[in-house]
Amino acid sequence: MSGGGGDEGTSLEFTPTWIVALVCTVIVAISLLVERIIHYGGKYLLKKNQKPLYEALQKIKEELMLLGFISLLLTVLQARILKICIPKHLTNHWLPCKKDDVNDSVHFQTNFFSLIPGGRRLLSGSANSGYCEAKDKAPLLSLTALHHLHTFIFVLAVSHVTFSALTILFGGIKIRQWKSWEDSIKKEEYNPEEVLRSKVTHVHDHDFIKGRFLGFGKRSTLLGWLHSFVKQFFGSVTKLDYTTLRLGFIMTHCKKNPKFDFHKYMTRVLEADFKKVVGISWYLWVFVVLFLLLNVHGWHTYFWIAFVPFGLLLAVGTKLEHVITQLAGEVAAKHIAVEGDLVVKPSDDHFWFHRPRLVLFLIHIILFQNSFEIAFFFWIWAQYRFNSCIMGQVGYIIPRLVIGVFVQFLCSYSTLPLYAIVTQMGSSFKKEIFDEHIQEGLLVWANKARRRAVNGSNQVEHKESTSPMSVQLAQVGTQESAMEEGNGGEISHANDQLNSKVN
Repeated sequence: MSGGGGDEGTSLEFTPTWIVALVCTVIVAISLLVERIIHYGGKYLLKKNQKPLYEALQKIKEELMLLGFISLLLTVLQARILKICIPKHLTNHWLPCKKDDVNDSVHFQTNFFSLIPGGRRLLSGSANSGYCEAKDKAPLLSLTALHHLHTFIFVLAVSHVTFSALTILFGGIKIRQWKSWEDSIKKEEYNPEEVLRSKVTHVHDHDFIKGRFLGFGKRSTLLGWLHSFVKQFFGSVTKLDYTTLRLGFIMTHCKKNPKFDFHKYMTRVLEADFKKVVGISWYLWVFVVLFLLLNVHGWHTYFWIAFVPFGLLLAVGTKLEHVITQLAGEVAAKHIAVEGDLVVKPSDDHFWFHRPRLVLFLIHIILFQNSFEIAFFFWIWAQYRFNSCIMGQVGYIIPRLVIGVFVQFLCSYSTLPLYAIVTQMGSSFKKEIFDEHIQEGLLVWANKARRRAVNGSNQVEHKESTSPMSVQLAQVGTQESAMEEGNGGEISHANDQLNSKVN
């Protein structure tokens, strides 16, 4: 016993130097390995001109820094937290487990830490363990609970980053399969402007309209929503949908470039959005705290909370499908026949609160809450074992695991591809419509024009510097360099946008 107590109280003064050096070497080696992997991963992405994914990787590094700071904070404040005492009666309410189930937790700790001599006593024992008992009070948080909370935060952050990356990866793979559709459209080498002059399309006979708007019950609002709900589970985006939405985007935003690479644009937008999805925002941490507060024995909060991402995902998928139905219905309601091919009109009015970006916010919440569900399950399994009281009954465990796997699958292979194409049906386009060097040139020009507008005291000089002629001259060099890479249509559209702003 004395030897055990001596081992528990041994400080670095009486610890063999080879043990200290060995432990430090292992920790530093693992840290440097992870840092080098991230570093060379970033260099590889920059080499492949994947700046959005590189920025997402930097976001992951920020999350790891936040995690490290939380870890450091818990470690430094550990002694002070153990000395915060509260009345004992406050520890008998809002418990995840009943007091009668405490033996299960102790049994697991004995079983788990039996691999480490004195490990169980080290976690439960502390120099400050009797500080609150001497005052006939209870510690705010025990050393064991502090350690488990520390582990939970780490598992949560790693799980969210991992599952978000897998979702974007699998969804991106499916979106890349649409590349064959893009190539086949380009091989047809048709010109929309010529088609508009030489072709007449009967709207109600068009396959896109018949599949999305006409037919039994599809004119009914209720049955239309039901059709959109079911459609998200199979064939959420068909080639006909892709072709029609692509043409609507091009005819609205870049009419002078009929061979605009819509697929490449969608991929760039998705990569840019990934850096927002992979982060753990403050409102997501609020959700974690709220769940920890409501995880009370008998409430089965862990079970009911699983339906939040499930319900949100079904709502988002249904809404995105219904946007396509609305685009078809809008054309069918206005026209019987049109000159040229069928062209839908993108508009923000079809989205919730006229904000297409709200869909990304909801997907962010869905991915985090689903990863939270799965991370919480594996954390309990590893920390307290499967039969722990905090795990809950098997009748509640199996459904939430099935829901978690279903949400992950549906979000990757249906909702994310739907989001990628349908959110382009808004009233405006994103800056990813231009290549990286073009974006930088436009941003530099815009910043210079803004500074001249704010700081320019001479109105004549200001008018000359922002005249359409000077703008066109400034764009000539950029347009010539872009034409070499096939971006002439994009720059032509940029010129139209800039000239309209100046005029």
